[in-house]
Amino acid sequence: MTDQWGERMPRSVGFLQTVAVSVGITIGSGIFRVPATVAGQLQAPGLIVVCWILGGIIALCGALSVAELAGALPRSGGIFAWLLEAYGPLPAFLFGWTELVVVRAAALGATATIFAEYLGYFVPLQPQQVRYTAASAIVLIGVINYFGVQRAAAVLSATTTVKYAVLVLLGALAFTAVGGSARHFLPAFTAAPPLTTLSLLATALIPVLWAYDGWADPASMGGEVRDPQRTLPRALITGAACVLAVYLLVNVGFMYALSPSQMAQSRLIATTVMQQVPLLAGYGTAFVAAAVVISAFSGLNASMMTGSRIFFAMGDRGLFFRAVARVSPRFATPSLAIVLATVLGVAYVLANDFAQLADKFILGIWPFYALVIAAVFVLRRTHPQLPRPYRVWGYPLVPLVFMLASLLLMANALVTRPGEAGLTVLITLIGIPVYWLSRRAGMLGGAAMSRQ
Repeated sequence: MTDQWGERMPRSVGFLQTVAVSVGITIGSGIFRVPATVAGQLQAPGLIVVCWILGGIIALCGALSVAELAGALPRSGGIFAWLLEAYGPLPAFLFGWTELVVVRAAALGATATIFAEYLGYFVPLQPQQVRYTAASAIVLIGVINYFGVQRAAAVLSATTTVKYAVLVLLGALAFTAVGGSARHFLPAFTAAPPLTTLSLLATALIPVLWAYDGWADPASMGGEVRDPQRTLPRALITGAACVLAVYLLVNVGFMYALSPSQMAQSRLIATTVMQQVPLLAGYGTAFVAAAVVISAFSGLNASMMTGSRIFFAMGDRGLFFRAVARVSPRFATPSLAIVLATVLGVAYVLANDFAQLADKFILGIWPFYALVIAAVFVLRRTHPQLPRPYRVWGYPLVPLVFMLASLLLMANALVTRPGEAGLTVLITLIGIPVYWLSRRAGMLGGAAMSRQ
C-alpha cells in the first residue's frame, strides 16, 4: 500500500522529532573541533566571526529554499527525489552514487571518530582502538534504527535536547573563564591583501559548512513525516535557525576565553575552555567530554536515519538494486538500506582519518546542493501545478545567494585543494559510466517520477 505520494512506510514522525533530526545531525561533532581549525586558518577574530556568520547565513538560505521543495514533494530521499523530479534519473543517480561511495559513509565515519576520540577521555584508547570503537558505535546505531523509526527518534530527541542545552550552557560559561578577555577580539582584522583574505575565508568556510551541514537532511525522511506539507518546511527552517544561534554563542564564548592562537592549538577546544571555568570546580573537563560523546552519538543516529532513506529511495525509484527498498514487515523500517549504510560507515572509518573524511564529505555534497537549490526555479517552471504550501521567503534572492556561495566555494576548493576536490569530482563522474553500464545490464529499472 502506498500513500498519495507513493510512499510505503508509516508517516509517524512529528514536528519536534523532525527538528531534532535537523539539530541532531548538524550538531554532531564539528562544533567541538572546527573552531580550532578555523582559528588556525584565519587568525583574526573578526574574520573568524564573519566566517561563522556567513556559514550560518548560507545554511539558512539553503533551508529556506529546500523547504519549498520539501512541502511540494515530501518523498523519501529528499534531495535525491527532488533532483529526479527536476532533472531526470542521471543527476539523481549521481547524487545517490556520491552518497554511497563518499558522502554518507564519510559523515558516519567522521562523527563516529570524534565520538571515540572523546570517549577516550574516560577510557584510554590507542589510535587503532579509536577506529574500532568508532566502528562499533556505527553498528550499534544501525541496530537501533533497524528496530524502528520511533525507537531511533526517541533516542535522538533525548540526546539532541541534552546536547543543545549543554551547548548553550557551554557558551555562557565560557564568559566566566579564567584568563578570558574582550581583548581577544583585537585586532579584529589583519592587513592581508583583499584577495588573499577572501581566499582564506573561502577555505575556512569548508570546515565551517561541514559543521553547519544537515539543514537539508531531515527531508530525506519526508516519506515518514506526519502532515509533511506543513511539518517539513517549518522543521527545516526552525532547525537551521536554532543551529545558527547556538553556534554563534559558542564561538563568541570560545573567543572570549581563548586567544585565536590558543584556540588554534587546542585540539579538544571545548575541554580546554571548561578547564578554565571556576564554577565547574575541576569537573568541567569530564562534563564536556561526556557532552561531546552524547552529541556525536546523536549526530551519528541522525545521519543513519537520513542516509539510509536515500539508499531506500534509490531502490524504490528504480535507480539502485530493488532489494534495498525492502521495508521490514515487522519494524516498518528500510532494513536493507540501514544495513548497507552501516557496512559503508564501518568500512570508511577503518580506512580514513578525520581530515580525509571531512574533506570528502563536504566537497562531495556541495555540487548537488547547488543543483537542488536551482531546482526551485526549474520546478516552478516545469511543474507550476504542484501544491506549494510554503514558497521561498525572499525569492529569488535567497536561493540565488546560496547558489552563488556554492559556486564560489567549489571554485576556491578546486584552486586551493586541487587534490581533494579533484578526487571527489572524479569519484562523482565515475558514476556516469556506472549508471549507463548498469542500465544496459538491466540492473536498474526505469526511474519513477512523483505521483503528484
